[in-house]
Amino acid sequence: MIDLHTHSTASDGTFSPGDLVNKAVSQKLKVLAITDHDTVAGLEEAKKASQNQDIIFIPGIELNIQWPTGEFHLLGLGLKQVSDDLNSIITYLQRQRETRNQKIVELLNKDGFEMTMAELIDRFETESIGRPHIAQIMVEKGYVKQRQQAFDNFLGKGRKYYVDRAGADLSMASKAIKNSGGVPVHAHPLSLYLSINSLETTMEEIKAKGVMGLEAYHPAIRVSQGQQLEKIARKLDMFVTAGSDYHGKVRADRHLGKTAGNEKINDRFYFEELAKYLQ
Repeated sequence: MIDLHTHSTASDGTFSPGDLVNKAVSQKLKVLAITDHDTVAGLEEAKKASQNQDIIFIPGIELNIQWPTGEFHLLGLGLKQVSDDLNSIITYLQRQRETRNQKIVELLNKDGFEMTMAELIDRFETESIGRPHIAQIMVEKGYVKQRQQAFDNFLGKGRKYYVDRAGADLSMASKAIKNSGGVPVHAHPLSLYLSINSLETTMEEIKAKGVMGLEAYHPAIRVSQGQQLEKIARKLDMFVTAGSDYHGKVRADRHLGKTAGNEKINDRFYFEELAKYLQ
């Protein structure tokens, strides 16, 4: 069992990078990738925690990409260093994140929801504050009962307090990941809100912009959909990965080492797929 898509407290997970590695070891995972949103801040801690343990640690990142439909997230797996161009993209995305957060807080304040950016920063101590943290504050202040309710009623796309956020250029992000020794993988492609039938043409465009792999299996989809995505990847000569998108207790529906259909993530997605690109 492995996992190629997880999050720590360096972004919006609930386990520190070191604790996440230890949890993976305790559950006997053979491979773990930490892919925090728009940051590499937790990778060194995770790398140290993985030393002398029976696990392969994959340093990674998940970048927000500018795209006309849905949400486009790009995984960078197997980072060996942070290139200048990747560092520039991270800085840009973090500034965009800060601007967006401030706008959301201001909109909430106008309607009587009391919170400040300083409060968010003090509470979570991460450089990647985002909507999940705002939702958690709303829970703690009694505005909603659960974080998902905050998204469903207030913060989700199309809701009153949703604010768009600019993303990185796909070609530039793919190149930056490669310059950092990693490989770019399209995360949860159905988040583009395209049908399976129309996705193949889009994936051809995405591959042409430097993306090498496709995360075909993700807990937000059915196994049958993952199988369809894997067929598209094979047809386009892209390798396939699978992940849990694990965040810890804040996403109780997602489990470390498990993916679509709550199935264990097969070792083949690393040893027969990704590993050959990380030599």
